[in-house]
Amino acid sequence: MICHANAPLDVYERSYYYLPVEKSTKGEQTRAAILDEALSIARRLGLEGLTIGTLADATGMSKSGLFAHFGSREDLQLAVLEHGARQYGDMVLMPALKIERGLPRLRALFERWLDWTLQTVTPGGCIMISTAHEYDDRPGPIRDAAVQMQRRGTGVSERAVRLAIEEGHLMNGTDPEQIAFEMLGIVLASHNHGRLLGDREARRRALTAFDALIARHAAPAQPQLRAAAR
Repeated sequence: MICHANAPLDVYERSYYYLPVEKSTKGEQTRAAILDEALSIARRLGLEGLTIGTLADATGMSKSGLFAHFGSREDLQLAVLEHGARQYGDMVLMPALKIERGLPRLRALFERWLDWTLQTVTPGGCIMISTAHEYDDRPGPIRDAAVQMQRRGTGVSERAVRLAIEEGHLMNGTDPEQIAFEMLGIVLASHNHGRLLGDREARRRALTAFDALIARHAAPAQPQLRAAAR
């Protein structure tokens, strides 16, 4: 199946998949640069390892200057999570939305999501996965934000599956929630095997699992109409 990278991007889908971005000011650019460094720290040490002090040491800024941007450590942690989500949108969602609807887009979404979690250039991997592990049993605003982001991500996958059904690539009756559940499971397994166990075959195994998942729900091939030779 050919994936066309120049498919039109409709406004509804963009708003569904991606967080709105306001026009960046100089102050916002400075804040984004600080958050880049904070995100790097959080990926290595976890959100619990991210403090105003560790960020001040990494950026060379004063603690009072950082408090002026974020107000509290918890505000900083929440801002880092949102910053990570925006990077995910830039690197995974928006490129996938340029692929034609249906199975090509669903596959592009999965492959980019997979690469996001396995990228070796980013110590610590996906901030959303690590935060889910840190805060799964810890009530509070950070856990609430992590839950909201994961549900938003699950909604993205479900929406892509529904489009594949509408395009006739997946069978009617396919359960988008089940497909999204299994996609997440594959990504989490690949993250564990690739980043913790150092399995160089993690990406290939994940793609094999995704192909098997899609094959179980693929719509029957439409018969080719023979041209009359009369």
